Amino acid sequence: MRLATLMCAAEVLSMTGFSAYPALLPALRSDWSLSGFAAGFVGGAFFFGYMLAVPLLSGITDRIDARSVFAGSCALASAGAAGFALLARGPLTGALFQALTGAGLAGTYMPGLKALTDRIGGPRQPRYIAFYTASFGIGTSLSLALAGWLFALLPWRSAFAALALGPLLAMALVTLGVRRHPPPAAAHAGRWPRLGGALSHPGIRRFVAGYTVHCWELFGLRSWLVAFISFAAAASGSACPWLSATDAAALINLAGLPASVLGNELAGRVGRLRWIGRVMACAALLSWLTALAAAAPWWVMLGLLAAYFVCVMGDSAALTAGLVAAAPPAQRGAALAVYSLLGFGAGFVSPMVFGATLDAVGTGRLGWLPAFATLSAGGLLWAWRARRLAPAPDQRGADA
Repeated sequence: MRLATLMCAAEVLSMTGFSAYPALLPALRSDWSLSGFAAGFVGGAFFFGYMLAVPLLSGITDRIDARSVFAGSCALASAGAAGFALLARGPLTGALFQALTGAGLAGTYMPGLKALTDRIGGPRQPRYIAFYTASFGIGTSLSLALAGWLFALLPWRSAFAALALGPLLAMALVTLGVRRHPPPAAAHAGRWPRLGGALSHPGIRRFVAGYTVHCWELFGLRSWLVAFISFAAAASGSACPWLSATDAAALINLAGLPASVLGNELAGRVGRLRWIGRVMACAALLSWLTALAAAAPWWVMLGLLAAYFVCVMGDSAALTAGLVAAAPPAQRGAALAVYSLLGFGAGFVSPMVFGATLDAVGTGRLGWLPAFATLSAGGLLWAWRARRLAPAPDQRGADA
């Protein structure tokens, strides 16, 4: 339990720069005169950097200790946030440093999970995986809250620079608190990550597809969360008197923590694939209702938005625990690499599609509906296929 707590804390600290750009997006759209597509491009660049780096940084943890990858990648994340603060002058340079920050996350999130699962096995492993994946939501909320508080006190560049300190603290925590431990199946792993071999496994492939549509919805929503809350407050003429848009977004993200953990527990009882499919279908319905509530009183809009986000997070840990159970030990790092590659690759494209949809239809009261519909389409398709396909032979236990 000590190791799981330490790795969760390190992951949260490594993410202080994660939500800085979405939190400051309303101000940056004004300062840099960003279109919806350009705003989505800068936000999506984070996930593009992740996508480029994760095959190597996650895949090599089959051969070398994931602890070392995690510590070195914290320096990348810190450099990306500091570079944005000091050198970003528009969408191109902003996207460059967002991509560098994303590359840092590529070497902390899944390698951190690999460091945990290499050291902790047995029947409690799925629960610890759920705790760790839920810490991603805590990191997102902390990043949003810190960005909002700092921006209220400092110019946005100084706020960004302050957020670069978190990954350095995470690096120190893991370096000092986690012992070296070679990967258990290092002798059987290839010299380079075998991503194609991991995808040939039917159980891995199914969870990779589920995570891809999950990330498309989750990261597209997170990228535009603050902007949507700000728009809805202006459109309805009412705003929560005791919450700013960034604080509201942070609390909504925090609500995903119990949803992810409890979702994993329920998935183990009702069937993993069955649970994930039902959650994705429910999220689609809530996405449409949330968009239609853009001009509703603030408490209706925030309530639906929170319910939608909780539903999106309800399958997060269940997907990851399912992948870890499906992957053979010697392929686990490669499986996590391709899982993250396609998931965060979807996170790169999704904010741009959302923004381009807003550019095309406008941000009127009904303009957000087609944009939100782009988020949930993939989940509906996965849920439909999950009902038609029987569990893979080696996944019957995982889906029981």
